[in-house]
Amino acid sequence: MTSSSNIPDHARGYDGFTGSIGRVFAESRPGWPAEPRAKGPNIVVVLVDDLGYADIGPFGGEIATPTLDALAAGGLRLTNYHTTPLCSPSRAALLTGLNPHRAGFAFPANSDPGYPAYSFQLPDNAPSLPESLRAAGYATFAVGKWHLTRDAAGHDAADRSSWPLQRGFDRYFGSLEGLTNLHHPHRLIWDNSPYEVDAGGGYPEGYYLTDDLTDRAVRMIDTLRASDPDKPFFLYFAHHAMHGPLGAKDTDLQHYRGRYAEGWDVIRERRFAKQLAEGLFPPETVLAPRNGEPGRDVRPWDELSREQQELFARYMEVYAASLDNVDQSLGRIVDTLRKHGELDNTIIVFTSDNGATAEGGPEGTRSYFSQFVHVPGVPSTWERDVERELDLLGGPRTTIHYPRGWAQASNTPFRLFKFDTYAGGVRTPFIVHWPAGLDAGLRHQYVYVTDVAPTLLELAGVDRLGDRQGVKAVEQDGVSAVPVLREDAASGHTTQYTETGGNRGYYADGWKIVTRHIPGKPFDDSEWELYHVDSDPTETTNVAAEHPEKLAELAAAWEHAAWHNTVFPLNDHSPANHLRRPADARLERPVTLYPGTPLLERYRSAQLVQFRNFTAEATMDSEPGDRGVLFAHGDQGGGYVVYIEDGAAHLTYNAYGVLHRSGPVPLGGGTVRLSATALPDFQWSFVLETGAGSTTLGPVAQLIGLAPFTGISVGADRGGPVDWDLHTREATFPYTGTLHHVRYEPGAQADYDPKLIARLWAEAERVYD
Repeated sequence: MTSSSNIPDHARGYDGFTGSIGRVFAESRPGWPAEPRAKGPNIVVVLVDDLGYADIGPFGGEIATPTLDALAAGGLRLTNYHTTPLCSPSRAALLTGLNPHRAGFAFPANSDPGYPAYSFQLPDNAPSLPESLRAAGYATFAVGKWHLTRDAAGHDAADRSSWPLQRGFDRYFGSLEGLTNLHHPHRLIWDNSPYEVDAGGGYPEGYYLTDDLTDRAVRMIDTLRASDPDKPFFLYFAHHAMHGPLGAKDTDLQHYRGRYAEGWDVIRERRFAKQLAEGLFPPETVLAPRNGEPGRDVRPWDELSREQQELFARYMEVYAASLDNVDQSLGRIVDTLRKHGELDNTIIVFTSDNGATAEGGPEGTRSYFSQFVHVPGVPSTWERDVERELDLLGGPRTTIHYPRGWAQASNTPFRLFKFDTYAGGVRTPFIVHWPAGLDAGLRHQYVYVTDVAPTLLELAGVDRLGDRQGVKAVEQDGVSAVPVLREDAASGHTTQYTETGGNRGYYADGWKIVTRHIPGKPFDDSEWELYHVDSDPTETTNVAAEHPEKLAELAAAWEHAAWHNTVFPLNDHSPANHLRRPADARLERPVTLYPGTPLLERYRSAQLVQFRNFTAEATMDSEPGDRGVLFAHGDQGGGYVVYIEDGAAHLTYNAYGVLHRSGPVPLGGGTVRLSATALPDFQWSFVLETGAGSTTLGPVAQLIGLAPFTGISVGADRGGPVDWDLHTREATFPYTGTLHHVRYEPGAQADYDPKLIARLWAEAERVYD
């Protein structure tokens, strides 16, 4: 309240003023609002994507990670840290302290079936970790992968309420989606807007995303310190590595040439021996047998042909080189903290969102986006691996992923992979380093991903916000692990449910039940297996038959927890899985793209072409000698580009790495039109025509799933190049004539379009009800 009694009753605007008011300054006293000034440590959370438990040196790996080795030596290693089996749910849980279904993320943010656990946006009443820290006076920065916004809400006209800056971060640079190409990212966001690399001229030669993210993070810290020498900061560094498609810099690749010729079985045994020697597990722990489950099985290395061994070893060389670069990145962050004199008083957390992934299949892939196609009805003849030269693997011309045998080695000593609720999917490395506040050592207590936010807030001396935007904060599920870190006390987190895509699990006081759900089978108690993980951390001995009462107890507890955390309904993989909210149908409407329009976002672009007929028509003025790209859609992982060269129109169609080139079509009439017709078995045929002629191309495999991964650009190929030879000759190849516009007209959907099938199913259900 103002201290002056001379203010008349009808005056306005003085409420809450802490000084005194007179008619002039000389008769008044100033007052300034208090500013929050946090006194806590800096916080850096480094979250790696799809990194296995055993990949880094401190947890058994042979890959060079000297920065992590030093942080682990001076910090704490949590050997029994658990997360969810997939990326978006883990990120939602880490940043809110809520169980993932309550946070709206039962699954990654690439569907929209219309249930509370699948909202794919953080709840309005759930204060995030950066929101609480910022309110207390922290600067908050994020770089890298977000994946906490549903894919249909990532375009430039979308409601941005679920984007990073609206969820507590002052600055952001990275990709909103779940993955991207490390050499040619498909779309980067700088704060709240799309970022055009090199002023729209394409990525510079030698570009590598991990390096760029690190540059941005260092710059954020340096800029803060230039403006405020004391303000603590929170940096959330969410790497796109090690998610596919794997990519690495040639300088890093050279360090790993020939290092994996001995194969995954030998590497796995060696990692396990190192883990035992480091004390990560009790000496009586058993290495889980080679994965043998159908669709998850791994062949012995010695049974592979010489050609397979050479190829598979190359895949792992790329993986190792990419992880080596992640450690270099962290080294640069550490050096930045050290130069500012703040390393000792910075909490550094390093972990992974889930276990290593089997998505590369039994033999890996050199065409990641064709391997990633998981669409009902795709024929068994679908090509999931396009042969490429060995020396190209990991570079900008390939989109690769390693075979699941290497993922098994990454997850040493556990069973199975990402997406599974077994240990291979949910146990990841965890390092916390804070010399000013925590002693070094090992911790073997159970800690869960929801515990990260309350733990960091307590260490920072910051209270979680009691409300968000005037709405009372929802109850948190996480438990602070500070007693575990500081006193080696028993864990306060004694029970935890898990559910991902129908796979279920429940942990309680050293016991665990788990399922590997087979779509189409009932969700009943016959699925459960039981393990005493305190004595059998690698889940090698199912003791369900010996302890039926314990299994029944935990199964009932899972059911209760599932209702308590909005897990139901479970995904039964029916057509409903492909439903999308009706309002998103507007993203399938035609669009006219004008020169200068930034690259159209991936999801919006895909709705114009996927599983359907479509036309794309460029209208332009062309003089003799004019040349360049009219429109391009996609990248080296799959796409198409229409361009003018030597007085003719040309089409290059990149079918996941297999190039198809049309014949030249003479120019005439001021238009170039590409027409696509959807054929059976997920194929297209194309007609490229001008006013002076036409040519055909096809049938060819359709681009579906996540392809084309780069959106549509007009007037140049500004994303990852569709046609590498054309890119080598002409770079982005901007059109030199006058391009008026490019018009996309989506046509009829194919009868195998999952969205069409889902809509028909939903309508039948509505009529039946």
